[in-house]
Amino acid sequence: MPLRPKLRPDSEVWQAHGRVDYNGRPITKYLRLSTGSSTEAGAKDWIAHYEAREIRRYLIGDEAERLTMNEAILLYKAKPAEAERILKIIEALGHKADDFLNMAVVTITPKYLRDLGVELKPNCATDTMWREIVSPIRAIINNAHDLGKCPPIKVKRYSEKERIDQDEFRGKQSRVERTPGDREWLAAFCADADIYNAALANFMFETGARIDQAISLEPDHIDLMNKRVWLKAAKGHPAQWVAISHDMMIQLANLPPKCPANRKTGERMSPRVFGYGSSTGYTKRWRTICKNAGIPYLSAHPAGRHGFYTELRVRQGVDPMSAAKAGRWKDPTLPDRVYAHGEQNEAEIRERVRTGRARSDTLKTIKQLKENRK
Repeated sequence: MPLRPKLRPDSEVWQAHGRVDYNGRPITKYLRLSTGSSTEAGAKDWIAHYEAREIRRYLIGDEAERLTMNEAILLYKAKPAEAERILKIIEALGHKADDFLNMAVVTITPKYLRDLGVELKPNCATDTMWREIVSPIRAIINNAHDLGKCPPIKVKRYSEKERIDQDEFRGKQSRVERTPGDREWLAAFCADADIYNAALANFMFETGARIDQAISLEPDHIDLMNKRVWLKAAKGHPAQWVAISHDMMIQLANLPPKCPANRKTGERMSPRVFGYGSSTGYTKRWRTICKNAGIPYLSAHPAGRHGFYTELRVRQGVDPMSAAKAGRWKDPTLPDRVYAHGEQNEAEIRERVRTGRARSDTLKTIKQLKENRK
């Protein structure tokens, strides 16, 4: 029989009698255990926790029961950026860090991770909580699962209501639509920029390359004879050759390679085409260029990748499959949702709807007059 609470006549403490069942089959011997509770409700709660623990032990063994977050982190082969995020989580936990690292992985729930995001990033958007807190810990746990050390974890994202409520709390809107770069902005930018930054902006706008891919270009990655560049892998697509225009080839050919300094060590890095050693190194210079040119500041991603796709899909009307392939997206529906930005004024659209309706009414009136004339 399944575990049931039982109170002996000569005792005030409830006991649990029976076996733990899983899918209708007992997985333990017959048990007689003290729950330590003086109430039936407390005994039932104790039984629920005990059964859950025994089922976990039955499914994944004792080793998973003992795996701690600290051990799971050591099993995770984190990339530099991932390692930095994990360290920031531990630092943000402060005096609670030891408790977190000693937690059994199997006791961590999706709700715990979402609540931890709110606790550690109280003044940030829910997207930031997800990216900086929830996602790294989820990746660590699921990596341990892949190694057979613990069960996997699935975490539901913060809801739309939670996102809006958090935006109201912090007084700032999240997911603000990006302004994509266009040819006019690019021309004004390049007119005030040095040859390296002008080439960088043109390169990202033409190829849809991400800033990290662009600044990682080395002289050996450029095949001027065949007008192509070798882009490193990024977000779902492998490293590959990407065609460039004749004008872009000329711009790149006229850039003497630079050896940027490593910001942390001060050592000189390998030669780079655009002269930057990190994906944020361009920011200050671009702000100055935009200010001098009298144009709004756009960071590399909206100026480049967003501008690239909006140019193809919205301004030139290229079909979604061709545009997505040119930008190296596997799913052609994703860039339409994220990177294509409509540019017609809403008032103009309303006027067109109204004008269209008026035109329709006029045609109906003319038709009616012709019928009456007969």
